[in-house]
Amino acid sequence: MAISLQKGQKIDLTKGRAGLTNITVGLGWDPVKKGGLFGGLLGGGADVDCDASVLMLDENDKLSDPKDLIYFGNKTSKDRSVKHSGDNLTGAGEGDDEQITVDLRNVPANVHKLLFVVNIYQAKQRKQHFGMIQNAFIRVVNSSSGEELIKFNLTDDYSGLTSLFPGELYRHNGEWKFSAVGQGTSDLSIGDIANRYR
Repeated sequence: MAISLQKGQKIDLTKGRAGLTNITVGLGWDPVKKGGLFGGLLGGGADVDCDASVLMLDENDKLSDPKDLIYFGNKTSKDRSVKHSGDNLTGAGEGDDEQITVDLRNVPANVHKLLFVVNIYQAKQRKQHFGMIQNAFIRVVNSSSGEELIKFNLTDDYSGLTSLFPGELYRHNGEWKFSAVGQGTSDLSIGDIANRYR
């Protein structure tokens, strides 16, 4: 049974799970229905295109190589340990909207943190923000068994914000841990976010 996390909580992911080597990180969201609480804000009903990404950071929280940014334009890390499933343009449908798979055994030793990000594509041009999104979550699944291990529902009000840091995986004493971050920012692109870590 999955452990449901609250914002700020951290949990051991691999400790006591010797066989856990491949995980799938699922990210999901739904557009707020027109006519609902934010119905007047949807700007002509254009789809809100959210993009999931992951930054592979070193021990100093730096993105040491531009290829360590995994997103719809660079779907596989150079070592092939992190792979992006591809771009979902609308957020429609049940379950995960985008997925990132991680082979924990093959994440390079210099990578200490995998920081997951969701941002709204062309948010400024389309006048869109995360107040137009509901039911956002991040979850971690054992890729081999399909068992959901962790889920974090993002319930804060992110109105006016255009990027989210839902969670991160990080190394600690030879094990991998997961932290429910749940922080929003006004960064407008994945490039803006990546520049914070250069």
